[in-house]
Amino acid sequence: MVVAAPARPNLVVIMADDMGYGDASCYGNTTYVTPHLDRLAAGGLKFLDFHSSGPVCSPTRAGLLTGRYQQRAGIPGVINADPKVNRHHGLATREVTFAEVLGKAGYSTAVFGKWHLGYRKRFNPIHHGFDHFRGYVSGNVDYISHFDRMGIADWWDRDRLVPEEGYSTHLITRHAVEYIKTHADRSGKKPFCLYVAHECPHSPYQGPKDKPVRSLGRGNLKGAARKDVRVAYREMMIEMDRGVGEIVGALRKAGIAENTLVLFFSDNGANRNGQNGVLRGNKGSVWEGGHRVPAIAWWPGTVMAGQTTSVTAITLDVMPTLVELAGGRVPEGHYLDGRSLVGELVHRPRKSSRTLFWEFGKRAAVRRQDWKLVVGQLPGGEVGLFNLRVDLGERTNLAAGEPELVKQLLKALETWRTEVARGSTPQPKRAQKNRVSGS
Repeated sequence: MVVAAPARPNLVVIMADDMGYGDASCYGNTTYVTPHLDRLAAGGLKFLDFHSSGPVCSPTRAGLLTGRYQQRAGIPGVINADPKVNRHHGLATREVTFAEVLGKAGYSTAVFGKWHLGYRKRFNPIHHGFDHFRGYVSGNVDYISHFDRMGIADWWDRDRLVPEEGYSTHLITRHAVEYIKTHADRSGKKPFCLYVAHECPHSPYQGPKDKPVRSLGRGNLKGAARKDVRVAYREMMIEMDRGVGEIVGALRKAGIAENTLVLFFSDNGANRNGQNGVLRGNKGSVWEGGHRVPAIAWWPGTVMAGQTTSVTAITLDVMPTLVELAGGRVPEGHYLDGRSLVGELVHRPRKSSRTLFWEFGKRAAVRRQDWKLVVGQLPGGEVGLFNLRVDLGERTNLAAGEPELVKQLLKALETWRTEVARGSTPQPKRAQKNRVSGS
């Protein structure tokens, strides 16, 4: 049965941080259970071939918000908290985010949790279309004390530092639930877009009952970190899963679940403390384990329950999907790399193929249908070519037997590099002011 998407639904985007392809029980995890994510998948659409646009934090977030490759959006690498590394980088205001487009279309917009797209105030979410922001701007904070890894306080209310007691996962969930309660409108006249950017399960590895591992001026307290990282990881995942359940429960209680799309996914693959299933590699690599992530779409009455899809999708697709559903308009001449997934959501998948690219440092990958080219990951500069349909774990290098295909994909990579560089957003000059008080 084909279902039409209702006009102007509420939109909830939930993104985990460093959650691997095999970290949820609905994706094969047997070491612990994620019942709320399992129910979300059972009641919606589970993606089997969904990818982050980058294998690390900041790049994926830039691509997610803009619908453009992060190289084009000016954030090809991680924005660093270390003062020895340039901290002036951030998402430029000339970039157009889905929050800006939806705001102009009449949506209320909010982000709670991790930003990681610029430390200075001019890069704050409120300057990128979000009406509300509670959370942190760095790559990670102590879950209890909310200090970043340099020992700097990092918990914000819009563009002001406002301390708040509590476990960060719980705070993010609480603000999301309160926002839903406040902005729920059964008439549909004032829809909202809520972006929930969880810290979990990114380091530092802390459960809700743990003590702080960071304090003012001290990024890491000696002897405070837990030794049983895997146990902490499980505790963190369980708390985030419970938070997803609370958000869905708030939508149901407000009577707006059937007019709300919920998208859940991760910003990249897991590191060695998480689970990527059969996938090769981890966070930071361009192997599948670095960027193939769990993803679920849930929308009662619109997205058919209990479905899976093998359609290849990427976080760049989120912006055009939200914009289409909201009836918004991207400024004329502003190029998007992603494409709308509305057809997939209402059981009308596109059949056209696409070529996708990943690049981080000297590592790069190209995906075209079942074939994937990998550059910079193998020793000695060897190029890898893998058929993911039969070799999802990328174990058998077929490059020697497919020289023409390798040549085509290498050419496609070089063309892409040239094209995104030509239209990329430049970074501003280094600012000298303190990152908290500076503009």
